[in-house]
Amino acid sequence: MKKIALLIFLALLFSLPASSLLAAEIQPGADVEVFEEDDFLDDPFAEEDGQELQICDPLEPVNRGIFWFNDKLYVYLFKPVARAWRVVPEPARISVSNFFTNLATPVRFTNSLLQLKFKAAGGELHRFVANSTFGLGGLFDPASEAGLAKYDEDLGQTFGHYGVGSGPYLILPILGPSNLRDGIGRIGDSFLDPLPYGLKTEEIIALKVLNGENELSLDKDTYEGIKKHEIDPYLFIRSAYEQNRAARVSK
Repeated sequence: MKKIALLIFLALLFSLPASSLLAAEIQPGADVEVFEEDDFLDDPFAEEDGQELQICDPLEPVNRGIFWFNDKLYVYLFKPVARAWRVVPEPARISVSNFFTNLATPVRFTNSLLQLKFKAAGGELHRFVANSTFGLGGLFDPASEAGLAKYDEDLGQTFGHYGVGSGPYLILPILGPSNLRDGIGRIGDSFLDPLPYGLKTEEIIALKVLNGENELSLDKDTYEGIKKHEIDPYLFIRSAYEQNRAARVSK
């Protein structure tokens, strides 16, 4: 039981790229059907369906403290390592990103099925077969070149699809922006991650860290831009995250 609990914790801890602690829905270098980086940077105070998005944030003082902690980790650890990793040619880093994206197919496929989005589920299965074979184990992405879209579905979105509210906004250590619904969803999605099965704990940690730093190395300094242009980055990211998730759920 202790080993299972540790694996769940590690899956949560490194389930998103390191940049997620600051801008959770950005995955540079990935072929995303919707919600590209520009979507995330849209006006977070814009109204949706004529009504301003209401955000529940009763833990704001605590969240701001964790936000500060994440910021320091980003500035003094994660981003310097990512910049050093840029010594690796970008095509190779994109291949690493493709590999981990392909490996996460079970999460997207299963949640598409749970939402009865059979076209999306079929598309994800088609992508996985194509990228795992012609893409040499997922290192390349011939599926996207062939016009097969990637459907970014997760358990948080599945809960929202069936009417579960987002709950209070949360900033998680390292993981960054979330809410109660999405946080619980991450626990469920961690069981669909193939890495914990058949690998030692230290191997899982090494691969998760590699994935996170590689994704951050592909990021075009998004968070730096937010800090430069926004008076209160915490409020900007909070609004942008909740609007992004609400739009994904409603799709």
